[in-house]
Amino acid sequence: MDRIKERLTSLRAEADAATERAEIAEKKVKDLEQTLLQKDHEISSLGIQLSRSQEELEKAEAKVTETKGAADESERDKKTSESLTRKVQLLEEELDTAEKNMKETVEKLRQVDVKAEHFERQVTHAEQERDQWEGKYEEMLAKYQQSQKELTELVTSMDNL
Repeated sequence: MDRIKERLTSLRAEADAATERAEIAEKKVKDLEQTLLQKDHEISSLGIQLSRSQEELEKAEAKVTETKGAADESERDKKTSESLTRKVQLLEEELDTAEKNMKETVEKLRQVDVKAEHFERQVTHAEQERDQWEGKYEEMLAKYQQSQKELTELVTSMDNL
């Protein structure tokens, strides 16, 4: 019986130890389940954060693409602006040259106009002189004809004498 008691005590000790180990194991299981639940929540939260981050990344990539497009357009606009600025400068230079030529032409025209007026005065003066000479010519022609007539009469009267 001692043996049985010992055996019983031993079995009770084993049972108590097994119970204690089972309780410890159950506690560890509960702790692990709790940890697993927390990890699941973290995974779920990280999954949501990952999807949000991916959406933000897509938006950022779209903005980058849009910004690159805007930068390219800005560069094209800048080149167009520079080209137009060069054209404006060339046109301004052409305008300056045209204005200079116009001023020179106006000055030459004024000089030609002054010369034309001078020549017109000379022509008027020459016409007046011509008219005077024509008048003198007609007068002299009339005197010549008169003298010729007188001379003819004189010759006729001398022939009659």
